[in-house]
Amino acid sequence: MSQQTKKSSNSNVTTIMVALVLCLVCSVMVSAVAVGLKPAQVENQLLDRNKNILVAAGLFDPAKDTNADVEKRFADFEVKLVDLEKGEYATEADLAKVGITDVNNYDDNQASKNKALSIDLGNDDPASIGAVPKFAKIYVKNDANGKPELVVLPVRGYGLWGTICGFLTLESDLNTIKGISWYDHKETPGLGARIEEPEWRAKWQGIHAYDDKGEVATGVTKAGQSRENWVDGISGATLTSAGVKNLIQFWLGDRGYKPFLDNLRGGKPDSAAKPNAETTTGEEA
Repeated sequence: MSQQTKKSSNSNVTTIMVALVLCLVCSVMVSAVAVGLKPAQVENQLLDRNKNILVAAGLFDPAKDTNADVEKRFADFEVKLVDLEKGEYATEADLAKVGITDVNNYDDNQASKNKALSIDLGNDDPASIGAVPKFAKIYVKNDANGKPELVVLPVRGYGLWGTICGFLTLESDLNTIKGISWYDHKETPGLGARIEEPEWRAKWQGIHAYDDKGEVATGVTKAGQSRENWVDGISGATLTSAGVKNLIQFWLGDRGYKPFLDNLRGGKPDSAAKPNAETTTGEEA
């Protein structure tokens, strides 16, 4: 082998070694940055979740309130886990059996993906979510007498392009809707994504979740089709509107929070929506 060939070979080896070292250094730096940013990311996610809970409860105005207001107002809420099968608050013994030791850090969305912590819905799955957690995480604000003043219920279901996640708040009668908010979805900007608009969310305020028979009495109509105690759908977003209807009715129903709410209030709602026939105009989104 000539001296020139040896030099060329050595040069290639050196180049490869330098490239490998640079790749290793860069990967270590990226990993270090990711680890360093993780606490801030978790904190921001928690802040966003709490902010959306307060929005649904009518206690936060994004246009004028600040992050400091979030921390102060969320402190009035108690985080509770509900046993969806029993329709009652989960006991410490119940949680200990499945290894849940920290209610605040418990993630019921992740629990839905764990067979040991979830209930498979089979064919009874109008919200298209596959399973629900055995223990659902809710947020309760009590009054001075220790009675529920506001109950914030996480809800989720499939829309047009993916799962829509949000919060639905009930007032002290556990029937009147105080508000609603959405914190994660993949709906089309300008169409389905309009579910986030304050004007559309405001339409839920004051609606009754149940009728005088204790049955779910609300949902989302097709655009242009009015129905008392229901919310008008969004024009051009038929599938998103249907998805929101399905998820709201599911979580207010027997496989969702209804057994728990019935137990908490001690029976059927005192003030309830009366069943009404649907009035149509022939217009469709």
